[in-house]
Amino acid sequence: MNHNRRKLLLGASALLAGAPLASRAQGLSSRPVHFLLAQSASTTPDVIARLLAPRFSARWNQPFIVENRVGAAGAIGMDALAKSAPDGHTMQVMPSSIVTLPLFFPNVTFDMQKSFQCVSLIGSNNFALVAHSSLGVKNVPEFIAYVKSHPGVNYASPGNGTSHHLFMEQLKLQAGLDMTHVPYKGSAGAFNDLLGGHVKVMFMPIHVAVAMAKDGRVNILGGSMKERSPLFPDLPSIAEQGVKDYDGDAWFGFWGPAGLSPEIVSRYGAELRAILGEPEMHEELAKQGVSVTPSTPEKMAAAVRSQFELFSNLVRVAHIKPS
Repeated sequence: MNHNRRKLLLGASALLAGAPLASRAQGLSSRPVHFLLAQSASTTPDVIARLLAPRFSARWNQPFIVENRVGAAGAIGMDALAKSAPDGHTMQVMPSSIVTLPLFFPNVTFDMQKSFQCVSLIGSNNFALVAHSSLGVKNVPEFIAYVKSHPGVNYASPGNGTSHHLFMEQLKLQAGLDMTHVPYKGSAGAFNDLLGGHVKVMFMPIHVAVAMAKDGRVNILGGSMKERSPLFPDLPSIAEQGVKDYDGDAWFGFWGPAGLSPEIVSRYGAELRAILGEPEMHEELAKQGVSVTPSTPEKMAAAVRSQFELFSNLVRVAHIKPS
């Protein structure tokens, strides 16, 4: 009995001793992984990254750190990611708007379609067209009629090349509108001046618009995506209100530097899908107006190409100039 008991104890001890090693083996290494963001803290990519990091860390028993590397409209962070070792220890949550960066900063040293390896889409974020209440418009047809009778109406954006800017230029082009762009250095100033009536209209993430419209100072006119947002199904899209084929789709993706091995891409993709499948993640992302849409690397790469081609054409046709 004593001999058998000793064997059992030794076996249990071996299992316990091996457990931490097996757990650590699930990660890439014992070194920290950095989620290197080109946006500042509290932006939607930052919030998503800070939701993902502790979940990856718990699953892989490896430190995951969110690092904001901001500047030059995102070019500094993107350059740092492009130059990182392709070993999976530097990754990024990115917004679709960053794809247009070379259109406004032609001297960047990276190529959006060659310098990075796509892993998966994360989710879509419908934008809303919002107008100050002083315009007296409640929907897209009324807005178009107002602008056509009052050419030069100003609109705000957080800066050249942002989704807010390009979605409005796309609407101007498709609806034949004459409007004046007022670019800000970030969202806060633009939002505040819209609330104050200093600028009259802008696009913004739909969850921000819903919160902003509660006191009646602004009206939500329509959603940017061709299909209604599953998170806000009562808001009609701009397309269904008469601007045929209008589709302003903002999305978020997950990628790393070019050269990541297929094994690393596969591991990240599988883990990301599992995390995004958690009900709590759906709830947290919904608070940011993001509906979950994980994908294959190939589908994300196609989305990057499509976004770049769409806005390259828009910048050319609408004669949009770098700031």
